[in-house]
Amino acid sequence: MTRFICVTGGVVSSLGKGIAAASLGAILEARGLKVSMVKLDPYINVDPGTMSPFQHGEVFVTNDGTETDLDLGHYERFVRTTTSRNSNFTTGRIYERVIQKERRGDYLGATVQVIPHVTDEIKHCIRLGAGDADVCMVEIGGTVGDIESLPFLEAIRQMGVELGHNNVLYMHLTLVPYIPSSGEIKTKPTQHSVKELRSIGIQPDILLCRCQNPLPDDQRRKIALFTNVEERAVISAVDADDIYKIPILLHEEGLDDIVVDKLRLTCKPADLSEWKQVVAAKANPDMSVTVAMVGKYVNLKDSYISLTEALTHAGLRTRTRVNIRFVEATDVEKHGTGCLQDVDAILVPGGFGERGIDGKMQAIRFARENRIPYLGICLGMQLAIIEYARNVAGLEGANSTEFDRNAPHPVIALISEWQDQKGTIEQRSENSDLGGTMRLGAQEVRLSHGSRAHQIYGSDVIQERHRHRYEFNNRYLQKLMNAGLRFSGFSRDGLVEMIELPGHPFFVASQFHPEFRSTPRDGHPLFTGFVKAARAYRQEQLPTKAIA
Repeated sequence: MTRFICVTGGVVSSLGKGIAAASLGAILEARGLKVSMVKLDPYINVDPGTMSPFQHGEVFVTNDGTETDLDLGHYERFVRTTTSRNSNFTTGRIYERVIQKERRGDYLGATVQVIPHVTDEIKHCIRLGAGDADVCMVEIGGTVGDIESLPFLEAIRQMGVELGHNNVLYMHLTLVPYIPSSGEIKTKPTQHSVKELRSIGIQPDILLCRCQNPLPDDQRRKIALFTNVEERAVISAVDADDIYKIPILLHEEGLDDIVVDKLRLTCKPADLSEWKQVVAAKANPDMSVTVAMVGKYVNLKDSYISLTEALTHAGLRTRTRVNIRFVEATDVEKHGTGCLQDVDAILVPGGFGERGIDGKMQAIRFARENRIPYLGICLGMQLAIIEYARNVAGLEGANSTEFDRNAPHPVIALISEWQDQKGTIEQRSENSDLGGTMRLGAQEVRLSHGSRAHQIYGSDVIQERHRHRYEFNNRYLQKLMNAGLRFSGFSRDGLVEMIELPGHPFFVASQFHPEFRSTPRDGHPLFTGFVKAARAYRQEQLPTKAIA
């Protein structure tokens, strides 16, 4: 029978519930347990992909083609589980499912209510996400006390009653602020958020206290006394300079032992040697490179977390400190490419809308003409094609129909039909809903022999995840090939997935999003190849200097 660990947060939403849940999942996995992860998000949106990156940050995509909360990215980076559409449920998805059932008549004419209909659906979805795991981590988004998350909290309260407290454990994250001016540690926020939880019938078993420094024993005792949590279960979650240290730090605090005791689990001691290797690799690089990321949302770094983590992972694989210089694309439009003069590589990520595309193309042209390693992802590939079409192939006015419906050369256009990962034909038109109509999820990419892409991956066929609406227009394939552009990866139904420039040290771009598959323990071949190229470029630029 699956045991459940329900993770809630108080006072501040962005406490790091996702990383804490994923880190505990990693420790339990290191003890030989099968772990699954579920995130419940208290927003009404059914399709997170329609949310603004500036407000929501990054949207993660699963293998089975679901747009989800970013925390699922943390789950896959920490735990060797593959998340799915059953790993993330928004309030909107829950209500949508309940209303569909009501309209079908599944409730036999009953008045649809939060209790039992909505909470029953939430519990059903949690069980779906749990699968056959030994332990399922259930993270509740938002902050305790928010009206939006109350149905989720009520559902996990009911689970504790129905399954018994040996099978359901409640872990609550709080902030314990330190006030430097008075030298005080404030425990009141923790006390009050636990009070909120207890008022709806949930008594936390474990408190994970985010703090600047380890909690003194007297403060730990005070928190335990006022929250009715045993003292050993008041855990100091000290701010870490490296998120991959967190499983080790939480294990040292005895968190997994408490979980194993309370849930009566039988398992081996934790083997965290892989995580120690990750931490050691990050702490001991033998070289440093600077990568310019020319994006549209650089004022909100959360929009690019998977990308920045993938570059970090590549650094771990190559013993390289990867310094990321975030460059706003519109600044390149205003001030030119001077800010790119001293970088070792350039990366152009995805994004929607016309803003900043000229700045991105200037950066791409700069990388192409100056032989600087370049990696383009999604829009980064599309703009590389547009730039090449305009400036090399002589296709004046080449553009994407996303930006100009009447472009004389629509080298990028809205794809209306494609095969999904199961071989099912998907269709869309200009009139389709934006939500849920992207090409989503893991699909096969077939790589050309002799290409750099094939060399990087070392395989004829790979699987990568997609999230986009627009594709390369195959009518221009031959023209661009004749102009020197190489198309090195195709989907099984003939859509362009990868391009590269022969003769360039490293100029590679993909329509898919490889960052969704990168992990700290394994890295990802495309990012590892990119960082290796940046190292080589740096060595060429500084042949006689010591490399720091």
